[in-house]
Amino acid sequence: MINRTLIRIKILQLLYAYYQNGEGRSESAEKILMESLDKAYDLYNLLLLLMVDITRMADEIINDQEERNRVAHVDTVISHRFLDNQFIQQLTSNKQLMHFVDTNPSLGWAQDRELLKKLYASITESEYYAEYMTQLDVDYNADRELWRKLYKNIIMRADEIDENIEDKCIYWNDDKEIVDTFVLKTIKRFDPANGADQELLPEFRDYEDKEFAQILLRKTIDNCQYYQSLISKSVKNWEFNRLAFMDVILMQMALAEMFSFSEIPVSVTINEYIEMAKYYSTPKSHKYINGILDNISKRLIKEHKLMKK
Repeated sequence: MINRTLIRIKILQLLYAYYQNGEGRSESAEKILMESLDKAYDLYNLLLLLMVDITRMADEIINDQEERNRVAHVDTVISHRFLDNQFIQQLTSNKQLMHFVDTNPSLGWAQDRELLKKLYASITESEYYAEYMTQLDVDYNADRELWRKLYKNIIMRADEIDENIEDKCIYWNDDKEIVDTFVLKTIKRFDPANGADQELLPEFRDYEDKEFAQILLRKTIDNCQYYQSLISKSVKNWEFNRLAFMDVILMQMALAEMFSFSEIPVSVTINEYIEMAKYYSTPKSHKYINGILDNISKRLIKEHKLMKK
């Protein structure tokens, strides 16, 4: 689940705090990084669980309404189609998700009843719910598609969730946008034939991604002075100390990546950090970073100090 884009973002945020706080031990920084990545995976599971808990709240609300109708001798029949949704039933019984629940008893939405009620109300007022509930017949695909639409158009956009998870974990607010895309990918991957054994996305795609995170952080810290000297030589009319602090960190990371991962083309690395600069630094930073990194990489390749294209 955790891809290299998220890894780069996590390292950038960590390095910013690391240098602002007077540096420290690289081993401690690496420990914090891995903890942060673990927390991102917790958020992934927690957001999957949110769909289950919204349905449980719906069940409670519908049962309460049915009881009040019974006492008042009202014969209105309330549809259970939303509760009987086959995708959500499969998700509720998923072995990996239930293992997460069992091993993380402090995480969940049980204490957030008002949030669950608001989300359920938003769902029942939506066009997606209305269309689903009025279809003559629905199958598994329709059940799964309903939750894909609800997640993408309601849950992903709910400010209340952002506020809630920010209180739960300091890492999660910056993670949610990316983790949301993994949840949507998971919904689309669900197959009724897999039942409770449906595989969720793994924390890391493979060991190489975990190793990528550890090496990139370590090399950026260990070779900080060398990378800064390379940047300084390419600044031209700009003095090094006039560069935005975030830009320097981004370029140090890019250089660490160029030197440490021979399989990643220089152009790919530069593009990754240009995109990060657009989001995390000043409006003009991506242009400076592009020019400086391009200049450094060409010079290093010409001097045979960087053996890649």
